[in-house]
Amino acid sequence: MMRALGILNKMPTSFVHPVQYKLKLGDDNVLLNELLGKEIQIKWTGNIYCILCGRKTKKSFGEGLCYPCFMNAPESAECILHPELCKAHLHEGRDPEWEEKHHNQPHFVYLALTSDVKVGITRDTQIPTRWIDQGAAAAIILAQTPYRQKAGEIEVFLKQFMTDKTQWNKMLTNITAAERNLVEEKQKATNLLPEDLRIFVNDSNEVLWLEYPVINYPAKVSSLSLDKIDDIKLKLNGIRGQYLLFESGKVLNIRKHSGYEVELIA
Repeated sequence: MMRALGILNKMPTSFVHPVQYKLKLGDDNVLLNELLGKEIQIKWTGNIYCILCGRKTKKSFGEGLCYPCFMNAPESAECILHPELCKAHLHEGRDPEWEEKHHNQPHFVYLALTSDVKVGITRDTQIPTRWIDQGAAAAIILAQTPYRQKAGEIEVFLKQFMTDKTQWNKMLTNITAAERNLVEEKQKATNLLPEDLRIFVNDSNEVLWLEYPVINYPAKVSSLSLDKIDDIKLKLNGIRGQYLLFESGKVLNIRKHSGYEVELIA
């Protein structure tokens, strides 16, 4: 029997076929793919810790932050959710040094096949991690910009014509827009862009396809919350995005529970 105790955070992944998932708990790196088809138990200790400063907190804000970090840390600044408002290229922001390192850097605008064709942005260093975390079936790079704010402009413009959200329940039942041709969708998006944004379009039409470690997909899903059920004991049927898929369509969003201290027994 394997036991691991630690604080939940976003699952590290490796781009192989299928995607390899780990769950880092304390000093243990649990290889989740090896637990597929087995019953696992996740027990919440009742403790929550900020994933940035380590402070114990009664409630998690913004996926794993204590309230002071949520209000003040650059990781939860307004431009995280609204990149078009980013001021890193102006050497401004909550923490200009952090902004320089993370946001005044090359960014990509991409199209991904999730529950529909969606537009999104990410740093160059986060490809294909960003697509894996969203559970995308495939993705293509649309444009490359020198900094975050300009990528945000392109995303905001295209949101008039396509979604920037993933419907997690469809993604976890494997209802995707797989029949859509991403090269054609990229051309459509390119034609929609005004000239001042079209100049950032990337020439490559490479489509990256992703495969996830899932034994079988449920017909419908229902989410689990450690705040309501602090002891989960179910067979692990798959992993996609940042979700664990259990028998009977139960799913647990690991990223949503960032900062929760749990014991994993398998």
